[in-house]
Amino acid sequence: MTRVAAVDCGTNSVRLLIADIADGRLTDLERRMEIVRLGEGVDETGRLAPQALERTFTAMRAYAKLIDVHGAESTRVVATSATRDAANRADFVAGVVDIFGVQPEVVTGEEEAELSFLGATRELAELRPPRPYLVVDIGGGSTEFVLGSSHAQASRSVDIGCVRMTERHVRDTGGAPPSPERIAAAVADIDGALADVRRRVPVDEARTLVGLAGSVTTVAGMALGLTEYDPARIHLSRITASQVHEVTRDLLHMSHDERAAVGVMHPGRVDVIGMGALILDRIMREYGFGAVVVSEHDILDGIAWSLA
Repeated sequence: MTRVAAVDCGTNSVRLLIADIADGRLTDLERRMEIVRLGEGVDETGRLAPQALERTFTAMRAYAKLIDVHGAESTRVVATSATRDAANRADFVAGVVDIFGVQPEVVTGEEEAELSFLGATRELAELRPPRPYLVVDIGGGSTEFVLGSSHAQASRSVDIGCVRMTERHVRDTGGAPPSPERIAAAVADIDGALADVRRRVPVDEARTLVGLAGSVTTVAGMALGLTEYDPARIHLSRITASQVHEVTRDLLHMSHDERAAVGVMHPGRVDVIGMGALILDRIMREYGFGAVVVSEHDILDGIAWSLA
C-alpha cells in the first residue's frame, strides 16, 4: 500500500486528495476543495494578484497540516492554466516550496490533459461505455480535450475556462443576467476555440463524452434535481444534451442572487457557472453529443495515480 497526497491548483480552486493506493484501487482518506480564484485578473494583467496568492497559500497551509497528520509518503503539487500564464509565477513557486517542501509542477496543457484522462477513465471500464472517449475538463482558465481509449491519443488545451470567459464577457453586469449580445460574444469566442480543437483532435471519432470539474458536476446536479450537492449521485451520471441546454439557458437568465440560491451551487461558482455551463453546452452542440457521462474523478485523481 502507498499513501499519497495530490494537490491540484487551478485558476478557480485548489484541491487536495490524500489516498491509499493498493491492489489497483484508490481509497480516499481526504478530499478537499477551496475556491481561491488564483487566476483573478490574470487574463487582463498577466500577473497573479497578491490577494489571490495569499488566499491560495492560506488554503495550502491547511492542506499541508492534513498531509502531515495522515503521514503521506509522497506529495505532488500540480499547477495549471493561471500559473502557466503569469509573469510572476516564481512568487507562486516559492510559496508552494515553503508550504509543502516540494516544487510545484507547472504543467503544460498537454500534460494536464493526460492526467485528467488518467483520473477520469480509470473507473469507466466497469460501465463499458463505447470507446474512444472524449474527456473534457472545464477549468477556470482553460479547457482540456483528450481523446483516447485506454490512454490519451490526442489532446488540446484552449483558453476558454469559466473564469476567463466570465472576465472577458460578463463580469460587470452588476449581478443581472448577461445580455443576449454578451452571450453571443461568448459563444463566438467558445466556438472559435472548439474549431481549433477539431483541427488538432479527431473529436468525431469519439463515442462517449466524459465531462469533468465543477462546472460540469454543478450542471449535472441541477439536471438531476438535487436539493444539495451529492457527489455519489452525480458521479458517473448520464446527462442528456437537452438537459444541459435547459440548465444552461436557466443559468444565463438568472441573477446572481438566483444562482446563489440553487441548492447544489458552491458559493465560489456563483458568478462563473453561467459561462462554465455555456462551454459544456457548446461542446455538445458543436460536436454532436447526445449525452455526457459526468465524473467526479479528474486531474486530482490522475495526480494521485501518477504517484503509485
